Amino acid sequence: MPTMADPTGQKFHRAWGTRLQSLKNIPPVLKIIWDSSPAVVTWGLILRAIVALSPLALLAVGRLIIKAVDVASGTPLRPHFWWLVGLEFGLACLASILNRGVDYCDTLLADKFIRHISVRIMYHASRLDLASYEDPLFHDKLERARVQATDRLGMVQQLGRLVQQVITTVSLAASILFFSPWLLVVLVACVIPAFLGESHFAFLGYAQAFRQTPVKRQIDYLRFLGASKDSAKELKLFGLSKYLTDRFQKLSDDIFVQNVALAKRRLLASSLLSLLTTVGYYGAYAYVILETVRGEMTVATLVFLTGAIAGASANLQMIFSTFSSIADQSLFLTDLLQFFAVRPTVFSKPNAIKTPRPIKLGIEFREVTFSYPGSDRPILRNLNLSLKPDERIALIGENGEGKTTIVKLLTRLYDPTAGQILLDGIDLREYDLDDYASNIAVIFQDFMRYDMTAWENIAVGQIGARENLEKVELAAKKSLAEGVIQKLPNGYDQMLGRRFETGVDLSGGEWQKVALARAYLRDAQILVLDEPTAALDARSEHEVFERFAELTKGKMALLISHRFSTVKMADRIIVLEKGVIAEQGRHEQLMTHGGRYAEMFELQASSYR
Repeated sequence: MPTMADPTGQKFHRAWGTRLQSLKNIPPVLKIIWDSSPAVVTWGLILRAIVALSPLALLAVGRLIIKAVDVASGTPLRPHFWWLVGLEFGLACLASILNRGVDYCDTLLADKFIRHISVRIMYHASRLDLASYEDPLFHDKLERARVQATDRLGMVQQLGRLVQQVITTVSLAASILFFSPWLLVVLVACVIPAFLGESHFAFLGYAQAFRQTPVKRQIDYLRFLGASKDSAKELKLFGLSKYLTDRFQKLSDDIFVQNVALAKRRLLASSLLSLLTTVGYYGAYAYVILETVRGEMTVATLVFLTGAIAGASANLQMIFSTFSSIADQSLFLTDLLQFFAVRPTVFSKPNAIKTPRPIKLGIEFREVTFSYPGSDRPILRNLNLSLKPDERIALIGENGEGKTTIVKLLTRLYDPTAGQILLDGIDLREYDLDDYASNIAVIFQDFMRYDMTAWENIAVGQIGARENLEKVELAAKKSLAEGVIQKLPNGYDQMLGRRFETGVDLSGGEWQKVALARAYLRDAQILVLDEPTAALDARSEHEVFERFAELTKGKMALLISHRFSTVKMADRIIVLEKGVIAEQGRHEQLMTHGGRYAEMFELQASSYR
């Protein structure tokens, strides 16, 4: 036998300690179940309690019937006899109907629980920091949380069954205890080893599933690459299909081999332990028969007790099996509850103030230093930068110099590692986060392409105005998306993208015009455009920037672009190098200065000569 000093014994005890600790996951899950539908939960429990008592009631009435037949011994049955038969029939019908009611409540609760937990996951995920989504470990946790939201549906139903099984077992056990306490002890003693064995292997299954999560994410990614519109061209041209398929098959085979090995061990152990349970049941059965033959019990009591023993034995096994399953499934809920426990580091303080309307002084970066979580390398170093109302600023620089990082800090997707960002002289962290966000319009280079209608794709820019088709159409007109939408078969009601059957995909430039329409629709005080014309042809780019002044009128505008024809239109151009401002000024000033900006401008201009 392993001891505490033995590594195997330590592992065994740690496993059981982890398993027992996982039971603390059950109360918060019970609250989630209750919150999903209190009425359905209440009615389900009431119906289960009544159904749980029906086996004892049927056995008790059956005992009276057999006793009445035994007493009659050839004489006419007493008048009340057929009432007993009718009562047993009525109880059987009632139990059958109530079981259907329990199934109905389970179906309703399943739908309500999945809806409730999915909404909670979506809402909580939306409140978390951008940093969380850039952490691979968080993606593993999020993936397990999403899976657990639906895979643990069986646990919800098992909790209801456990209540029913406990009530049934207690009622039957009480009747067995009345006749012979030792019978009950034998039944329980023979079931416990099977429970421990099932619980042990369920824990091993959880540990294995946990280890396999990163590999399963790779498998899912390879499955996506192997049959995706996005990768189809390179898949064919580069001949990647066999490579991806072979890699997918190898990883899948590794997972399969691990799962089969564990399943074989579980099959052998559970088979042997189930024999012990069977021995306990038939030992109790034989004892009752012997007592009846000796005249210590009547035939009616024999029938009653054998039925009670069979029912109690079966329900005891189900209780231990169900409880073991619930306890071990609660291990899987660890990630779900840990996901809900994650709190954003970027949030609104209590009594946060509203964003000034209009903004009077502007935004100031004061000695701002920033490093991404998990990295010691600063992207920005003691940066000082101001953005005044009605001013259009262009950020330029090589990739990785901090342009997009400034946007993330300005929009408060991150907070500075050191220093302050001030809005009208007050730290951004003092403002209400949602209210501040409502004053910003951002079009990122990697903007979203929603598989929704053209109208919805624009309306997401200001979702509160989604019913105002006139505003949506005006925004489309200003961004030049109107011409794109007019060519669609169903106009603004046309589904975009290829995810759904009637969807129509757009070119990169057409999508970009739709994304720009969101900025026009939002009409915010702060406008951020990250490569807004990267996918546009020269004619479309010229048309867009003829209207650029209208888009930025009355706003603080921050523009990131590698096209100097775009940058020239800014009131102030800022050149970033190694996280600091290398130079700044208007186009003419920087060209006269002959510094880094002039060098990059001439390099790009030479390619057009």
